[in-house]
Amino acid sequence: MTDFEKKVLRVVAKIPFGELRSYKWVAKKAGRPRAWRAAAGAIKKNPYPFFIPCHRVIKSSRDFGGYSLGSGLKENLINFEKKIKDVIK
Repeated sequence: MTDFEKKVLRVVAKIPFGELRSYKWVAKKAGRPRAWRAAAGAIKKNPYPFFIPCHRVIKSSRDFGGYSLGSGLKENLINFEKKIKDVIK
């Protein structure tokens, strides 16, 4: 992985449980605000999707976008985290 890709994954790893961020937000936090497509590509390469929570990254349009383990699983994980967060408020 490139330095930028590693930085993207470090940013994604810090997204709080039950919260979502856009690819654009991730790219900006990784130091390249216009490189949202490159950020999405880095997220796609995530070797540890259960530990680096790339399912918390969505499109700016609020569409869920893709997920290496399947878009249905991404939606389920997002909804599951929201339910857990509601319970532990």
